[in-house]
Amino acid sequence: MNDTNPPKSESVALLIRHKVKKGELVRYEQWLDEIVAIAAKREGHEGAQIIRPLDEENEYLIIIRFTSAEAAAKWTKSAERMHLLSKIADALDIPERPEIHPGVDFWFAPPPGQRTPKGWKQWLVTTSVIWPVSTLVQFLFIPLFTNFPMLNAWGVRQGIVTMAVVALVVFLIMPRYVRALAGWLYR
Repeated sequence: MNDTNPPKSESVALLIRHKVKKGELVRYEQWLDEIVAIAAKREGHEGAQIIRPLDEENEYLIIIRFTSAEAAAKWTKSAERMHLLSKIADALDIPERPEIHPGVDFWFAPPPGQRTPKGWKQWLVTTSVIWPVSTLVQFLFIPLFTNFPMLNAWGVRQGIVTMAVVALVVFLIMPRYVRALAGWLYR
């Protein structure tokens, strides 16, 4: 879904790509701190993640989670955001095109001009992250479950492990992993 008017009532990710001009990184980072703090106060905001450039391309990926597409669209189109964007527009190589994606679809949102990856590639990438992370997290939590038997109760243990795995995958691993595999993934 590549517009700012998606279906309503589902948790969404607002995906914004900014390609920053050389020499403007310090100014952009200051602006980014400002706008992320302001967005955090908006109704429906659930968190933000910034994936900084891995190379000389200076491309930032900003992912802002909202409780609904309505909340994301409201922030995207707000006068406050438009004013903030006007303060940095001259530092961007290309105008931004915000995208609202339901659930975790944003992981596989193709860069401009690319096709959405095939389903089997999405499955393979997701499995190759979830499997080792869930195995490792369970192993690392053995001392916790041994020392606090009430946390080792059926359902509680699985819930704790699941929360840890999802947090690691969503906020730390998956965005970087997909970016590293982009050459293969979007072919």
